Amino acid sequence: MAPLKFQGWLGKTPEAAKGQMEWGEFEPKKWTEDDVDIEISHCGICGSDLHTLSSGWGPTPYPCCVGHEIVGKAVKVGKNVKHIKEGDRVGVGAQARSCLEADCPDCSTGLETHCARENVNTYGSVYPGDEGKSYGGYADYNRTNGHFVIPIPDGLSSADAAPMLCGGVTVYSPLRQNGCGPGKTVGVVGVGGLGHFAVLFAKALGADRVVGISRKAEKREDVLKLGADQYIATEEDSKWAASNTRTLDLIICTVSSAKMPMAEYLSLLKPKGTFIQVGAPDGGLLPAINAFILIGNGIKVGGSFIGTPQEIQEMLQLAVDKNVRPWIQERPMQDANKAIVDMEEGKARYRYVLVNENYGKH
Repeated sequence: MAPLKFQGWLGKTPEAAKGQMEWGEFEPKKWTEDDVDIEISHCGICGSDLHTLSSGWGPTPYPCCVGHEIVGKAVKVGKNVKHIKEGDRVGVGAQARSCLEADCPDCSTGLETHCARENVNTYGSVYPGDEGKSYGGYADYNRTNGHFVIPIPDGLSSADAAPMLCGGVTVYSPLRQNGCGPGKTVGVVGVGGLGHFAVLFAKALGADRVVGISRKAEKREDVLKLGADQYIATEEDSKWAASNTRTLDLIICTVSSAKMPMAEYLSLLKPKGTFIQVGAPDGGLLPAINAFILIGNGIKVGGSFIGTPQEIQEMLQLAVDKNVRPWIQERPMQDANKAIVDMEEGKARYRYVLVNENYGKH
């Protein structure tokens, strides 16, 4: 086949996050027989894209093509990749490679996302040696290690599947890892792109009660339509913390703010309850936590990071089995600059998905 022409929306300075990406060609990582080339039909917009474009989480190796909620068609498959064949509909999430060595304490135990030896993001990373850089999905093509390329099951549209590959699994993983299911009550702090997935998957996993928690009452109707049993508006519902003390087994927090009312959130947990942080603020700082709140109630506080390929496959199948459908708005790939500005302004309800005009009909 003729060589593929890799081109996409490139961020060249932090100003790119303000809608100043430029369309252009880029050189993908050097091809190996472990890789898969994907003709991109859809790519979700994630908050991580904006943080990276602006160098909010640290210096970005510009030029950078963001996008790690990629769905498309496998058009070239390395000889060492056995679970994908050319023509398959596939997806890629936020991770492009780990060391995958048999003696790795992380990769050998299904913890590829935490590999300390090698952890390459789908975009904005430099591969070891001379393999080049990773480029994401605001583009026509993507090249990723086959281990992190996931078959998309029938029964799930490409547009629905795309934002699940990062946004969905980022909350699905901690829900599964922390016992969400029948008999549990779950709170979701911040019902935006991530949080709306947390409501959907908490219900799909069988939680008895799901409570959406956000600052303003304006999302109440939406969150209840998503399947939540209750909604708390922290800036408008009087005595919300006192009224809901010790009612939740698990809280998933998607908010990335150093100013959130952490003590009040923790007061919502039952004794031995668990608070899991998934939102990642610029600078990394969260509000101080009073040790006596943890000690007095036996509360556990932790964090969670994306999800493994196995978890992504489980999540996608659950979405098919339980008819989980995210609330998305499709945007043309050519309008990516406007879409990221709208995303930053909080206009998404609740996830934007870019549709490639060239390949989006597949």
